[in-house]
Amino acid sequence: MADDRPEVQPVPLETACAWTAEDVADERLWTEHLSPGEIEELERAIAVARAKSDDFLQIGRADFPLPTLGPRLKRIEAELIDGRGFVRIRGLPRQWWSNDQMCLAYWGIGAHLGRPWPQNAKGHLLGDVTDQGKQPGDPTARGNELGQIPLDFHCDGSDLVGLLCLQTGASGGLSAVCNSVALHNRLVRERPDLAAELYRPQPYDYRGEQPPGGRDWYPMPVFTAYGGRLFVRLIRGYILASQRHADAPRLTERAIEALAWMQAEAESGRYSVIMDFQPGDMQFINNYHVLHGRTGYEDDRASGRVRHLKRLWLETEALSERPEQFRNRMGSHWAQRASISRLDAAT
Repeated sequence: MADDRPEVQPVPLETACAWTAEDVADERLWTEHLSPGEIEELERAIAVARAKSDDFLQIGRADFPLPTLGPRLKRIEAELIDGRGFVRIRGLPRQWWSNDQMCLAYWGIGAHLGRPWPQNAKGHLLGDVTDQGKQPGDPTARGNELGQIPLDFHCDGSDLVGLLCLQTGASGGLSAVCNSVALHNRLVRERPDLAAELYRPQPYDYRGEQPPGGRDWYPMPVFTAYGGRLFVRLIRGYILASQRHADAPRLTERAIEALAWMQAEAESGRYSVIMDFQPGDMQFINNYHVLHGRTGYEDDRASGRVRHLKRLWLETEALSERPEQFRNRMGSHWAQRASISRLDAAT
């Protein structure tokens, strides 16, 4: 992609946040179990929130008091931003709680980790990851709408990304996370020319959700260094898809090679971990330090075994400064329709 600015001279960043698969092989390092007392605290918080409003959009941190779990969540947030970058929180009693209780507990926990961020042109602040009938070849399809197929490692569009498992499918659907800090630093050391290329803006396909009258793609670097921190936005499929638009800048040979390198190393298994989700599990990741994906899966609608996750995009208070392109644009055309998705995946 054409760019007249001087080439960036990349350097390794945030080495304390880099890890390999061997470093995180023990799932006890990244699995937090909710205690019976914390579950009771969540039940009380749900009652407080319901007394205020049935509308999740009216429920903030102050309306979901967690005097014990709240400080623990802040410690988890610190680990997400300045440490490993991902966590699985286990223990919400899915077998006893309704969908509404599960979603409200998740929304409230999210409020203690950050401010919600719109996820699509529908304005969903609480979204769904399940088979929504979209096909892989659909140029408007987003990953959260596609069922059955595996998803490549990628980033979403916020500081933190959260997933809550309401239901697993009949088989498969494991979650995968990969350390993008380690990938960045290795690329800088071994192929600084390719790393520098990914510091230049690349075109991303809007998937049909651009502002009214706006162009079909937007420019954004894969790597951004700011205040000594690394910010990553990598959605290889969207970058490649941008080339269907005649006015989108053409990808350079170096960009194509760099994207292929990132894809191959992310899938190598050297910097990733695969985890299962049980109903009631929550996963939160630092979107700038950890790529995520999933394995393929099968649903069985006849038995109700339909994979269904709820999703949050969150703006963390732990990052006091960030590049302009990574700000939560609550005034955007997506945010103007702020809403809660209440999709029933089993139907």
